[in-house]
Amino acid sequence: MVTIEEAQDMLDEIAESLPAEFYKDLNGGILLIPEAKRSAHAIKDDLYTMGEYHHSGSMGRIIYIYYGSFERIYGNISPEKMKQKLRDTLLHEFTHHLESLGGEKGLEKKDADQLRKYQSRF
Repeated sequence: MVTIEEAQDMLDEIAESLPAEFYKDLNGGILLIPEAKRSAHAIKDDLYTMGEYHHSGSMGRIIYIYYGSFERIYGNISPEKMKQKLRDTLLHEFTHHLESLGGEKGLEKKDADQLRKYQSRF
């Protein structure tokens, strides 16, 4: 199992490898949150939020990564696989950020479609 300290190191390494342009107006940075976040849309105890992108006038633009959600869902995978999951999630949230800057909503629509597919299973 990857500790939160190891996850933070992985996240820092991933973040440092990304182009500087990704960080335009991301004034809140990237935060690794210790807790798990169960999705508000979960029908069973099987849907967790891995990351979130927020932007508001008061808080600015920020990416949250929920370590507890990774631990709960991927707690038994290898460190290499965990790093890839963190990378995938961070890139997903950066896509939201960059689309937000450009006035796009393509990934929001894709996420909504995936949520509808999840909900249709029940």
